[in-house]
Amino acid sequence: MNDYQIEQLDALKAVRRGLVRLGETKRIELTETTNDYIQFRQSTDRFLSLHFSDVCTHTCYLSRTSACCSKDGVITFFADTVVNALHATPAQVDRLEAALNKVNRGHRCVYLASYGCMWTVRPIVCAMFLCDRAMQSVFSDAPEAKREWNSLCRQAKSFKWPDRPVLFDDLERVFIDLGIQSTLMHLNLSPGLLRIKKNAGLI
Repeated sequence: MNDYQIEQLDALKAVRRGLVRLGETKRIELTETTNDYIQFRQSTDRFLSLHFSDVCTHTCYLSRTSACCSKDGVITFFADTVVNALHATPAQVDRLEAALNKVNRGHRCVYLASYGCMWTVRPIVCAMFLCDRAMQSVFSDAPEAKREWNSLCRQAKSFKWPDRPVLFDDLERVFIDLGIQSTLMHLNLSPGLLRIKKNAGLI
């Protein structure tokens, strides 16, 4: 296991512990707070499937040249792990934990299995990643698609950019209030994001 896997595993275990401590009723309530985000993610997935599926699959995934999936792992927020755990089955979360416990000898992201990404709700960094080459290929002939993508990017920011109350910060706070800490709690640990929250009068 490398440092990335250890950090990811610690966060995953912390989320699992926290959800057990919350109990079923609170867990259901917490899941409901993610409804708007899940709808946004579904809209994003539909957009990417419609406009980018062929381009990205053939250009990057099959050729093993993806700038994202070819790395050891991807940047994640603690909230990514929470959202995924809330919407995944225990067996699906078990698979993530098992993958993180193995030595990653491949050239791909530790979360990438033969059938694709192992996450039920992929990290937002993955979901919103489009390389310049892919965007040029699609948007040059479809300006309406570019406008829709820009709108989706603005929506993504509304869930994770703390210049206002945002879901990702709220999810971190739930676990912080339980006494749980994780280095992936960027909205409460990153100096840059804390400065944004301070300027917005949130802290």
